Amino acid sequence: MKISVHGLCFRYGSTDVVSEVDLEAGEGEIIGILGPNGSGKTTLLKCLNRSLSPRTGTVLIDDRDYRTMTRREIATRMGTVPQSANINFPFTALDIVMMGRLPELKRFESETENDLQIVRDAMAVTNTQQFADRPMDQLSGGERQRVIIARALAQRPRVLLLDEPTLHLDVNHQLDILDMITSLARADKLIVMIVTHDLALAARYCDQVVLMQKGKVLAAGEVTEVLTPVNLRRVFGIEATVYYDERIGSHSVAIIRSVRDDL
Repeated sequence: MKISVHGLCFRYGSTDVVSEVDLEAGEGEIIGILGPNGSGKTTLLKCLNRSLSPRTGTVLIDDRDYRTMTRREIATRMGTVPQSANINFPFTALDIVMMGRLPELKRFESETENDLQIVRDAMAVTNTQQFADRPMDQLSGGERQRVIIARALAQRPRVLLLDEPTLHLDVNHQLDILDMITSLARADKLIVMIVTHDLALAARYCDQVVLMQKGKVLAAGEVTEVLTPVNLRRVFGIEATVYYDERIGSHSVAIIRSVRDDL
C-alpha cells in the first residue's frame, strides 16, 4: 500500500487553502503534518479522505486515482479519526465501534458474527473492551478517543488519518495513544498520517514530517531535515532545536523562546 499526492489544491470560494501539495507515504510509515492554525492541515486531511473534493491535483492509492473509487471503497481503505467527535445519543462504546463496519454492509444488511469479531478485535487492540457496554458520555476524554480510534480500525483500513488525536488530553493519555498508534503502524504495516500542533510529539513518533505554511508545503522529509531552527523560526516564530534523546530513543524538541517580535 502507498499513497501519492501530486499538485493537490483546494479552494474555499476564491481563497486557496491548500496549494500544490505533493507527498508520498508507504506502509508502516507515520507521517506528521505540522503547521500553525490556518496552514491547511485539516483541509489537506479532508481532501485525502474525499470529505472535500480538491480543485486540482491527484491522489493515488496504490497507483489508482481515488476519484475512480466510490466513497465506500475509500472508507474500506482509509479510517479517519476527527479532531472532535460529537456523540449526541446514548450510544455505548460497542455501538460506536460497530459503526466502523457500516462501509462493508449493504443497504439494510445486518452485522454478522464476523463483523462482531472484527469489532471485538479493534476494541482489544485499543484496550476499550472493558467498557464496551458503557455509554460514551460516561467515558473520560482518553477513553472516548480510544473508542473513536477503535471505530476507525473496525473499518480494517490500510491508511489511518488522525486529526489532532491528542488534543485536550492529559500528557499520560497522549503518550498512551501515540504508543498504541505506533504499535499498530508497525505491526499491521498501516500508513498513518497525523495532523498535530505538538512539535515534541511529532519529533518523537513520526518517521517523516510535512511542514505547512499558508496552505503550502514548506518542507517535507525526516524530522531533522524539516524541523530545523530556520524553519521553526519562520513558521512558528520560535527559537528551538531538535536533538536525539537517548532516554526515549527518539528525537525531541527544545523550545528556547519566542522570536515573534523579532520577525
